[in-house]
Amino acid sequence: MSGHDRPARTPSRWEELTAADPAQSDWYVQRFRTLAAEGHDIFGEARLIDAMLGRRGRVLDAGCGPGRLGGHLHNAGHSVVGVDIDPVLIAAAEADYPGPTWLVGDLAELDLPARGVAADFDVIVCAGNVMTFLAPPTRPAVLAGFARHLAPEGRVVTGFGAGRGYDFAQFRADADEQGLTVDLLLSTWDLRPFTEGSEFLVAVFSPAHADR
Repeated sequence: MSGHDRPARTPSRWEELTAADPAQSDWYVQRFRTLAAEGHDIFGEARLIDAMLGRRGRVLDAGCGPGRLGGHLHNAGHSVVGVDIDPVLIAAAEADYPGPTWLVGDLAELDLPARGVAADFDVIVCAGNVMTFLAPPTRPAVLAGFARHLAPEGRVVTGFGAGRGYDFAQFRADADEQGLTVDLLLSTWDLRPFTEGSEFLVAVFSPAHADR
């Protein structure tokens, strides 16, 4: 297929938001800078990921935004790669959290080996409602990309809220179809159990081929 014949890339919901409101990205960056300056805890998700890793683990922060999770995990001693579609957020991550490898990229077209980055991550974390900011047709491709980039014993950890256009049951079915098996379902990043009435889902997956 020639470059002229290649189908047009489907923009994410985040890209649609920032196209409609160019100030959205700067607002999002400033929001977390303000929370941090006021002493709020903005690293709860990262502490859970740190607890799942040995020392010097390899982490992919998928949809990393302005870098709060990946930056914290880097400071905890892990090797971190962060990918986000928004160059404004990546620039903020580089400014506020130097050390990780921060890359502008589309999670639906994730191919880090093509960019010189090994695809054997111990944990892929996708927090901050990133799954709901994806274009719906690209969700299976994103989950398949996560599966391809995991180490054999690696895990994927996602977190997003209900009522954002991605039904929890459909998400779990999509993940299963892309080779990710549920290890654990939680309703918060501080380990409260998931129930059918939960308004938030934190899901931990392993590759389907991993020894159980």
